[in-house]
Amino acid sequence: MTDHGEFDAAAAQVNPSVGLAGTLFPGGHRLEARVYFADTDFSGVVYHGRYLEFFERGRSDYLRLAGVHHKELAAGQHGEALIWVVTRMEIDWRSPARIDDILTIETRTQAISGARITMAQVIKRGATVLVQAKVQAAVLGPDVRPRRFPKEWIDAFQPDKPA
Repeated sequence: MTDHGEFDAAAAQVNPSVGLAGTLFPGGHRLEARVYFADTDFSGVVYHGRYLEFFERGRSDYLRLAGVHHKELAAGQHGEALIWVVTRMEIDWRSPARIDDILTIETRTQAISGARITMAQVIKRGATVLVQAKVQAAVLGPDVRPRRFPKEWIDAFQPDKPA
């Protein structure tokens, strides 16, 4: 395991569930997470704001496994210092999650244009869709102005093209 939370590729072939950061698949990323008591509200279901945190974990680990590390970007280790910011989010809650549920957070790239990336995210319990989100993020420079999406990242985040 590296300091970024990736897992050994050989170990992943033996057991695909190995890896704190989840797994990549063509056009996206999948992460599992357990619902803990701290994630729930007084009624025993996941508090609505916690879903934003689950989505953030999914996006962050997608970036990490694709080779984009927030700390390295902010430090300018790959050229100009860059940061990612969420600029828009649409969320549809369909069904509640409860304590001890195992959730699957899936993140897929929908589009990349200029400084923006649009991602579709879903949180499921088994086959049941609990929450869906459409997220738009932008890449900003140190002056907090938009920067074009770096060319070397486009292949890593290219939306899965239907056959």
